[in-house]
Amino acid sequence: MKAIILAGGFGTRLRPLSCTRPKMLLPVANQPLIDWCLMNLSKSDVDTAILAVNYFAEALVRYLGTTKYDLGILYSREQRPMGTGGPLKKAKEMLNLNEPFIVMNGDIITDFDIKRLVDYHKEKKGLATLAIIEVPDPGRFGSVERDSESHITRFVEKPEPGKAPSNLINAGIYVLEPEVLNYIPNGGKVSIERQVFPILAKEGKLYGYEIHAQWIDVGVSEDYLRANALLLNRSDGVKAEKAKVNQTATLISPCNLAEGVEIGEDSIIGPNVAIAENVLVGKGCRIENSIIFPGATIGDYTNIKNAIIGENAILHRWVKIESGSLIGDYAEIEDGVTLTRGVTVCPSKTVGESVLDQHQVM
Repeated sequence: MKAIILAGGFGTRLRPLSCTRPKMLLPVANQPLIDWCLMNLSKSDVDTAILAVNYFAEALVRYLGTTKYDLGILYSREQRPMGTGGPLKKAKEMLNLNEPFIVMNGDIITDFDIKRLVDYHKEKKGLATLAIIEVPDPGRFGSVERDSESHITRFVEKPEPGKAPSNLINAGIYVLEPEVLNYIPNGGKVSIERQVFPILAKEGKLYGYEIHAQWIDVGVSEDYLRANALLLNRSDGVKAEKAKVNQTATLISPCNLAEGVEIGEDSIIGPNVAIAENVLVGKGCRIENSIIFPGATIGDYTNIKNAIIGENAILHRWVKIESGSLIGDYAEIEDGVTLTRGVTVCPSKTVGESVLDQHQVM
């Protein structure tokens, strides 16, 4: 069975983070997001993953190659973004048109057993079956309404407040029959959620299978950090053999320290911290519930809480980064600067003064 993984792009809240990598290569518990997707598919009788890619396609090809986790990997390249439906039509020649195929958004973390969705789809004999899950706020997603036989009768993409038909949403995993490709126009940008699923719902050919599993859409920084914590807690954390931790430093589990990490004296790291390759952390630092990208430098006595620090960013001494802040690749935060809740610093920017309200430094 084949699966198409939709790469997508950075959401508005995460877009300022990285100028060097696609979203699917963002580290979660020090492993790229795409790895978690592929590992899940490899357990689901999938033999081939087709990556629908546009931006940074070469970075994915270099990282994954042609096989991983016993999956063959193919690449369907878009010259320009084609939405969520266009890539499926473009990949038609790579599919086996005699059997259903799986589609999975490349920015979700879940432990859901996709084989159960496939089995349910075959049982119902519809054209499309969506994994659906209940969430407190459906406004960021596609909200669905279904009848007693699990037909989805309404599909509303990103409903306005108070207008969602239910709190059940499209979980970004679905099984489609090849006939669904006939509903997708050729060559252009198509939203399968807005242009295809509503038609299938009206025709009674769209089903919903409610899942009860861990599920996170990595679309905003808060959920990115939540996914990181979830996966760290599964493993209780890892310290690479070549990571150096001063004997006076303290690690609070779970943490994941990659190769080449150095932690200075009297620093306290954790819980729920992933520090990628070749990051230097000075003395007296406090880091908790955060993600640090490769090559970053964290100066002495710096405090980071609930934040994301980009690749090769430099934080000097006595810096304080508070909850929800995001520091882009190659940014520099000078001595004594405080960034309060929700501050975003775009890549390669230098910040020399404290920012005390929610703000984007461009």
